[in-house]
Amino acid sequence: MSETYSPIPELNLLKEFDDQYTDFYSPGFELREYNNDSSWSDSASPEFYDRVIPFAQATSSGSFYALWRCDDRADLATLPVILFGDEGDLYVSAHTLLDLFHDLADEDFDGPAPVREEYLTTRRAYLAWLERNFGPTRPEHELSPMEEYGRRFADWLLSVGSEDAADVVIENL
Repeated sequence: MSETYSPIPELNLLKEFDDQYTDFYSPGFELREYNNDSSWSDSASPEFYDRVIPFAQATSSGSFYALWRCDDRADLATLPVILFGDEGDLYVSAHTLLDLFHDLADEDFDGPAPVREEYLTTRRAYLAWLERNFGPTRPEHELSPMEEYGRRFADWLLSVGSEDAADVVIENL
């Protein structure tokens, strides 16, 4: 494996930041091996694996994020981000990686235990990293990610034989 985490410069920047800290900067979020599908069901078709690129854990209970290759665009950072929930939920979570990065900045720790100072320090560093690398404001979109991509994602899931997954997406529309 090469020294580079991924072929996506934005993810590589996040990986460099991530490697500097041992605590979460967004509750439950953790980068994982880029494009490793080892935790997925063996029942998915090869076409499914060709178009879905996992890259991060979304929650401490097993949900994860993946990019969906909805087309053949060269800039993978502009692909929609899909959330695969640990309890079977499935939806288009963000328009792009940059949108996800801003969403992570909006997540608050809401656990029963008091917030640790190490988490707050890491969180402040993440917010500074985000602003330094991508600016202080998130991109604006007229539609939510599900409104923009949900129907298309469900149709694609049907085309690759993932009817149950398509039903979940349709329920979330």
